[in-house]
Order: sequence, then structure tokens, then C-alpha cells
Amino acid sequence: MDNAMMERNRDGSSAAPACARVPGVCRRRFEALACVVLIAGLVTSGCSPEAREARYLKSGKLMMEKKDYLRAIIQFRNATQVKPRDAEAHYQLALAYLAQRDYQTAFNSLKKAVQLDSKHHQAQLKLAELMAASSKKETVEEAQHKIRDIISAGQSSAEILDTLAATEWKLGDPQDAEKHLEEAFAKFPSDLTSAVSLANVKRNHNDVAGAEQVLKKVAAQQPPSANAFLALGQLYFTTNRTADAEAQFRRAAEIDPKSGAALLSLAVLQTRTGKLDQADQTYARLSALPEQQFRTYHLEFLAARGKHNEAITEAERLSRRYPDDRAVRTALVREYLRTKKNADAEKLLTAALEKNHKDFEALVQRSAVYLMNGRVDPAQKDLTQALHARSDSAEAHYLMARVHQIHGAAASQRQELEEALRLRPYFLPARVQLAQVLIASGAAQSALGLMDAKEAQAQRNNLAFLIERNWALLALNQTDEVRKEVDRGLAAVRSPELLLQDAFLKLGHKDYSSARVSLVEALNRSPEDLRALRLIVASYAAQKDTATAVRTVQQYASQHPASAPVQQFLAELLIANNQRPEARKALLAAKGANPKFTLADISLAQLDAAEGHVDEATKTLSRVLAENPQNGPARLLLAGIEDLRGNKAAAIESYRKLVEMQPTNVIALNNLAYDLAEYGNRPDEALTYAQK
Repeated sequence: MDNAMMERNRDGSSAAPACARVPGVCRRRFEALACVVLIAGLVTSGCSPEAREARYLKSGKLMMEKKDYLRAIIQFRNATQVKPRDAEAHYQLALAYLAQRDYQTAFNSLKKAVQLDSKHHQAQLKLAELMAASSKKETVEEAQHKIRDIISAGQSSAEILDTLAATEWKLGDPQDAEKHLEEAFAKFPSDLTSAVSLANVKRNHNDVAGAEQVLKKVAAQQPPSANAFLALGQLYFTTNRTADAEAQFRRAAEIDPKSGAALLSLAVLQTRTGKLDQADQTYARLSALPEQQFRTYHLEFLAARGKHNEAITEAERLSRRYPDDRAVRTALVREYLRTKKNADAEKLLTAALEKNHKDFEALVQRSAVYLMNGRVDPAQKDLTQALHARSDSAEAHYLMARVHQIHGAAASQRQELEEALRLRPYFLPARVQLAQVLIASGAAQSALGLMDAKEAQAQRNNLAFLIERNWALLALNQTDEVRKEVDRGLAAVRSPELLLQDAFLKLGHKDYSSARVSLVEALNRSPEDLRALRLIVASYAAQKDTATAVRTVQQYASQHPASAPVQQFLAELLIANNQRPEARKALLAAKGANPKFTLADISLAQLDAAEGHVDEATKTLSRVLAENPQNGPARLLLAGIEDLRGNKAAAIESYRKLVEMQPTNVIALNNLAYDLAEYGNRPDEALTYAQK
């Protein structure tokens, strides 16, 4: 024993430990030390890599049972870090990724598992299942080899036979596929996957009765399976036996009231059969389930029925209950925007960004709100931050293209749209917008090639796709094909845009009265579509009947006094026809309809300037620019007025600001170059702008 813990008698013999003589202090210290040593031993024995991995795996599996897949992934990742060469940890991690539908990451984890242990048959099987879903023949063939190897190793299960059958079906061997599914169903009659797969094969062979027999057999087993009745109901639904389908879906929901698939199927069927009140109740039950994916279904159903206020009420309730659920927030923002409650949408998103300034979805959504409100600079700021965090966002690039469009930067707009399409080849809005840019720049052939690309073929029946492709064809004067496509589209839907194209074709054949019939119908469907009004005016102008054109637009404007754009169009027509007093009246009507309609302010300023009221025009334009410094037309007109007044310094300053906003504005570049050369005594700088 240490000398410090042992005293000796004067004769040299050992004495009792000092702590034995002071039991109230030393014994507690000794017991504490003993406890520390004991705990250290326990921790050491429990913190071996094997023990830690087992603890992480157990926790991860518990999370999987609770369907808390994100936390399960964290636990399984911890397990792979503790024991990186254990195939089981990587396999469990793959299962969690599969539950999250992150198939690529699951595939990588499964590959790692089988590399570490080629005899891990479950990992091999799951890997083969993923490979069997591939569109590449060689990958499916490799999956089939893996399955055959598993069978050769003496393994047998319904899942193995199902996967083998799936590879055979995809490789063009339906007979062997059906044979193996029959085998799986015979050996494992309670396995629903085998039964459903076999029923699908029979259904594809037009053997509906055989498919029904298989599913009835599995549904009759005890204890009853909700998924079995669900599968039978789906068979009835696809064969138009809606009453039978509804009965099976109801039975599935009775067996398992928390089955999201059963409730969703029942709600869809009720919607399609017009039982909307029942569907409302079913969607409400669906959204009340604990699974996060179903939370917004009921409010989206309400919105689809036009009950936007009720949808907002439910979305706000969900937002309070689940403040971190971005899907709920997105749904609420969408409903705010649909009901023109843009300020509420902006407030919600700003609050989210105050809580987390890196919230990517909130940045992108708020930028969209800013753009809707004409606030370009803050939209650009949000998008720049969003793209800095995630440069692979097609939506952010698409919205940034809109920013460049407003600034008049066509080249940058095109670049952003091309990047959006590169990132998401099936992003139809970006494809349509890019086609518009190409057509406007005189590259209609490139626009047509863009619309005819293989990535877009699945979208040929989409209305927006059809319309934009028609415009490209019209720009190329391929009117025969346009005629066929317009007729095809109008047979399905009387779209204002298709009616506009129909009128355009008729005007080309000088069938003016028939063209006007289509244009009137287009206006009835879209009262503020000024393109239709312009074509009506053009049709009368082609017949040298301007007076009738003016009367027609005046009559239309009188029928739509609350439409500022229509009143503005009338004013422009009257100005062109040298009817300034009537034009001013129309512009004041536009302002009365919408006090924030700045286009009318600019036109009024033009009228004032033309009539010599320069100070009044300057005052109007200054007010417009104070409210929105990015208003290019107002700034251009103000610069022109300063030019006329001989105030060249002010004109140059206005032109400079406009060029900063719109670097490709030809009028501003030309006028700035001229003023700098003639009045600014800066020929070199003038030449730079002139060259642009």
C-alpha cells in the first residue's frame, strides 16, 4: 500500500490506514474513488465498437418502426462510422434511404454492403430489386444474374421469386415471369406482393377474371389484410367497376383505419364519381394521419374545389401546429397568392427567414412574391443568396431569368433559362419561356428545335407546349402544320391563345370577319388580352376602316370600365388617331380603375409633354420613379423631356441610370452616346456606348 495511505508505528510495524481512523471523510473518498473506477470499467466495457454499433443499430430500427426515417438514417450512419466494414450497418442504412425514396443513396449503400460481404443475401436481393427497375437492359440482366446466384445458394422466398419474375418480364420473357409468380403464390400464398404481381400479369394478358380470382384468394385469408382488399379495389377501379372498388376500399379502411393508401384511394374514387362531400370527409381523415406526407391533402382538395378561404384556415392551423413543416408553409403561401394576399405570403416567408436566413425554399418563394409585386431588386437579392447555397436549383434559375427579363437583359435571361433546362430537362415553363426568347430574337428555328427535342416529346399534348410550338411554326410561316395543330387543340379546349392563333391564320387568308369571330370569343374568355384587341384593330385597318376599329374598342372599353389595361389600350389607339382629349379621358378612367396603374401615368406624362405642359409631365414621372426607381419607360421618357428642355446634364444622368438597369436598351444607349458626344465633351465614353 502507498506510504501516503499507510502510517507506521514507531517500532516499524504497520499501522491501520489513516482513513480507518477518520471514517467520516476517508471512507467517502475511498467509496467515491471505487465508484469512479467501477463506472470507468463499465463504460470501457460498454463502449467497444461492437457494443456501440449494436446500440446504434437497435436505435435505428426503433426509429424505422416509428417511421422516423431521418433519425433512423442518423443512427445507421453512426453505426457505419463505428464499424465501417460491417455489411449489416450499410444494409440497414440502405433500408432507411429506401423508406425515404432516396434510391440512388440506397443503391450506393447496398453496393457497399455486398462489397463487404458478398454472402449478405438480403443486401444482394435489395440491390437486385433496384437494378431490376432500371431502364437499361444490361443492368436488368445483371440483376437477374444476382437473383439466380441467390437461388443457387439455396435461398428461397416470395421476394426472390418476385424479383426474378420482374427481370424476366422486363427482358421480354413473360411466360417465365408468370411461371415464377405462380410458384411464389403457390409457395407463399399470404405474400401480397406476389399476388398483386401475378394479378397484374394476368390483367396485362386481358385475363381480368384470373386476376380477380388471385386477389380474392389472398383477400380471403385470415387475419384479413387491408392491402389485399386495397389491391382488389384497385383492380375494380381500373376496370370501371367503381361500386365494387369503393366497397373494397372501404373494407381496407375498416381493417386498417390508419392506412393512408386505402383512404387516399377511397377519396380519389369519391372525387371522380362526384361524391365530393364524402371525399371531403375522407381527405380530412387522411390528413389527420400521423404521416407527414398526407398533411396537406385535405387543404389541397378544398383549394381544388375553390374553397380557398377554408383551405387557408386549415393551412394556418397546420402551420401553427407544425411550424417547421415546409410543405405546409408552401401550401399556405400558394393559397395566399391565389387569393391575392401577397402581403400575408411575404410576411410568412420573412418570418421564416428571420428564424433561419439560409432557408432555401423561403428565399425562392419570397423572390417569387417580390416579382409578383414588381420588387425586382429584393427578388434578385434573395435569388442570388439562394443560388449561392444551391446552384443546382432549376426553379431559382428560372426566376432569375424573370429578373433579367424585367431588366431587359435578354442574353442573361436566355442563359438562366438554358441552365434551368439543363438542370431539369422536363421543366416545361423554362422550355416555353426559352422558346419565347428565341422567337423574339429571330431564332424561330432554334425555338422549334427546342420544342421538338426528345426530352419534350412526352409534353406534346400539354396546352402550353402546343401553343408555344405553334408560335414558332408561325414565325417560320409553316401555316399548314399550325392549322392542323390549332384545330387539334381547339377540339379539346377553347383556349384564348389557340383562338388567337386561329384568328392569326384567318387574317393571313384575309378572312377578316371570321377572324374577328375567333377574337371576340378569345376576349370573352380572357377579357384583358390586349393582343386580341390589337388584332381586331389590325383586321379593320387591313380593310382601311380605322373609324370602325376605334368605335369597336370604345364600345369594348365601355363594357369593361374597371379594366385599366383596356382603358389604356383605348387611350393609345385614340392618341394614334390624334384624339387627345378622348385619350386623356380614357387614361383618367384607367387610373380610376387602378390608382397604381403607372402605365397610364406615363401616357399622361407623354400627353402633357406633347401639349407643352412639361413641368406637369416631369412632376408625374418623378412621382412614378419615386415609387419605383426601376421603371424603365418612365426614366426613358423623363430623360427625353430633359433633353427637350435643354437640361443635358439631367438627361445624361437619367440615361446612365437606365443603362445600368437595362444594359441592352438601344434607345438609351444611342441617346446617351449622342448627348455625351455633343454636350458632355466625352467622345471616348460616347463611342463606348455607341458601340454597344
